[in-house]
Amino acid sequence: MLTLKFLIKPVSFFLLFALLLLSGCTPSLPPANRIFVLQPFNGLPDNQAKKVYEILKGINPKTILRKAIPLPSTAFYPARNRYRADSLINYLNRFGNADTVIIGLTNMDISTTKRDIADWGVMGLGFEPGNACVISTFRLSKTKLPAQFYKLVLHELGHTQGLPHCTNRTCFMRNAEGGNHLDEETGFCQTCKSFLKSKGWILK
Repeated sequence: MLTLKFLIKPVSFFLLFALLLLSGCTPSLPPANRIFVLQPFNGLPDNQAKKVYEILKGINPKTILRKAIPLPSTAFYPARNRYRADSLINYLNRFGNADTVIIGLTNMDISTTKRDIADWGVMGLGFEPGNACVISTFRLSKTKLPAQFYKLVLHELGHTQGLPHCTNRTCFMRNAEGGNHLDEETGFCQTCKSFLKSKGWILK
């Protein structure tokens, strides 16, 4: 009995330690039913922001469209004449919290660091999860801009909710991999849709 008793204690201790370690390494997902706040930056046509707003209202009635504001000069990268997406997100984060997602919209070119590439041009960026994301129309098709714009907004919003990239090639959460495949995307796959519904999104 003494041997069994002394064996149980170390095992119990290590199990408890492992559970605590795992819980500390797992990022907590944001709560459901977050407020969506569209924040256009100066230069983006009003009608483009309004179209996205109308679509998001159908997904989340708690969607707000704010007046356009200037792009922060601290996010400007003069070497490439564009704005750093990660810096824009850090700027927008000041206006967001656990119950709110701030969605920055711009027509200017944006970039971020990707592995060993210091300044990689992107269509949008959203942390996974996060309280803010930023989307640009700069790299979108001018003839198909409205449809591509809202798909991109939904993609980056999905990241803020905790969704990773999806391997389904027709899913809105598909990885762009340096290209523009938005015309091939038809909607959220069933797995991503179920996750977003659990977050309060109204999806058919």
